[in-house]
Amino acid sequence: MEKLLIVDDDLGVQKQLKWSLADYEVILADTRESAIAAVRRFEPKVVTLDLGLPPDAANASEGLAALKEILELAPHTKVIVITGNDDRTNALKAIEMGAYDFYQKPVDADVINVIVSRALSLATIESDNRSMKSVVGCDTGIIGSSEGIDRLRMMVQRIAPTEITALLLGESGTGKEVTANAIHRVSDRSNKPFIAINCASIPENLLESELFGFEKGAFTGAHKTTLGKIECAQGGTLFLDEIGDMPYHLQAKLLRFLQEKVIERLGGRKEIPVDVRVICATNQNLEDMVAAKTFREDLFYRITEITLNIPPLRDREEDVLILANFFLQQYAQEYKRNAKSFADDAMYGLRHHKWPGNIRELQNKVKSSVIMSTGTQVTAFDLGFFDKENAEYELSLNLRAVREQAETIAIQKAYALTEGNMSKTSALLGITRPTLYSLIEKYKIAIND
Repeated sequence: MEKLLIVDDDLGVQKQLKWSLADYEVILADTRESAIAAVRRFEPKVVTLDLGLPPDAANASEGLAALKEILELAPHTKVIVITGNDDRTNALKAIEMGAYDFYQKPVDADVINVIVSRALSLATIESDNRSMKSVVGCDTGIIGSSEGIDRLRMMVQRIAPTEITALLLGESGTGKEVTANAIHRVSDRSNKPFIAINCASIPENLLESELFGFEKGAFTGAHKTTLGKIECAQGGTLFLDEIGDMPYHLQAKLLRFLQEKVIERLGGRKEIPVDVRVICATNQNLEDMVAAKTFREDLFYRITEITLNIPPLRDREEDVLILANFFLQQYAQEYKRNAKSFADDAMYGLRHHKWPGNIRELQNKVKSSVIMSTGTQVTAFDLGFFDKENAEYELSLNLRAVREQAETIAIQKAYALTEGNMSKTSALLGITRPTLYSLIEKYKIAIND
């Protein structure tokens, strides 16, 4: 049974809440001091807090002070503040201070149960995410709890201590480099370099010298001997991303390196022994390429000693919120923002979006939402979910309101894309910087310049 702390000086309200929330192990407190003591002792994930605590129950100063202490002591606790009908101002102030939600008396058993249940679910997700993050520091770094990811982590653990050459298969954005890095991190080579190279991003005429290096005078502009990526990975791991894009004539040279563990620099005649573990990745069908004679069959069998399939995010529904919360914490800390959780409409959007760009798309959405968010909760609007499929968002029929909505959205998205640079934001929008500031002031858009 989950622990729930109820902080209220009214004995009748205490009994009513305890009766309404009978599914929880309820702990009662009636003063700020007893509330803080209960938080220390029981570490509840959720607290309901009456803002009108003694000695000055007529105003919310004691309740707000209790909220401040609780969040300082246990910042991940979800605090639901309970107020009277005429105290909305202090309730909103409590939200600004970091409260999860507020509820106005009188108590309705069904409503308060829904609020507490949602708060507990979010607290549990965030707690699981933090636990996973602590494991990440000494383990694989592969985040998620879905069956496919559990299987992937198991395979990583099994192959990491070996020298087997692995091929990682998966759509763009699924985390192939993260998986390759995970194999390196839990292997005996973890204290040596991890070198990644994308075969599709380097021009064909430069890829060979980038991989194998070159001797001084090997070609025009080769003013000094330069080591290639393979030699730079000596003792460690070389990750060849998008191996399917490697030029055909280079594949033979790569195969010799994999079989003999020696290389020759461009312009050189000396064989150089190298001790490097190789991991490859692609989002292409190499078997079809072998059949079409665009990928060497012997190289294909050499790099597929074992194959790991990385599932797309759409097949990892239970991992979406875990990953989203992980990125939320990461970017909130990086950009010094107060965002701590996702609102209900944001979680709806995250769960129902199809994620064609996989984890990379999710990461970018959360990053921009943290920048755009003005409170402790990220909303669907902050995430850029504006259609009814992802969130309950209706466009007004008032043309003035439509224009305000559209300009507000455009400004916030441009601001996020330029990572808060006002000059770049105005340039992206095609307006002057004074006009941008004028629109921000006109629509009361919360932006930190």
